[in-house]
Amino acid sequence: MRTRRLGLALFAACVALLAACTTPATRVVLLPQEDGRPSAVVVQSRGGEQTLARPYARATAAAGATGAPVVDQADPAQVRRDNLSLFELAPPRARNYALYFDAGNTVLTAASERTMLEVVASALARSGGDIVVTGHTDTTGTPAQNDELSRRRAQEIRQMLISRGFPAARVEAVGRGQRELAVPTGPDVNEARNRRVTVEVR
Repeated sequence: MRTRRLGLALFAACVALLAACTTPATRVVLLPQEDGRPSAVVVQSRGGEQTLARPYARATAAAGATGAPVVDQADPAQVRRDNLSLFELAPPRARNYALYFDAGNTVLTAASERTMLEVVASALARSGGDIVVTGHTDTTGTPAQNDELSRRRAQEIRQMLISRGFPAARVEAVGRGQRELAVPTGPDVNEARNRRVTVEVR
């Protein structure tokens, strides 16, 4: 039996829990995505195919069977118990943080300085992980000025992470200027919640 991919990044959408070839049956279980988005996998055997589209849907093909795989619903707790070693190999869930800045500069607010300590701890706890730092601004100033300021904010946080021991090659910093406002405003509005950097630790 083999599985055929539907859509993009199916590996992130499901895990094929396959028994050895000498066992009486081969099974595939569709696991839910972390973010809750729908996913699907097509399971094929000599006698036909079935589509699994619900979390924990299970397809079973008995050895030597001539028909399509049989589909039922697996118990989530039992799936975890039966495949604990596979679940333990999965990377930890990505963490997202927002850091805020004083107006017009790259100075973190006092509250965000404390949040930065959490970011560093989370980053260093993930061996082999990577980080995406994205800078943003409010709508004061020109778009060109805000592009530059957002890049500087992202680079400032990147350098903080590197200085605390996170590998430079695994930290990406980009600036988005005023393009992705957390709080929609008109032009030339001083909005503290838009003066931010988002950090994804994954």
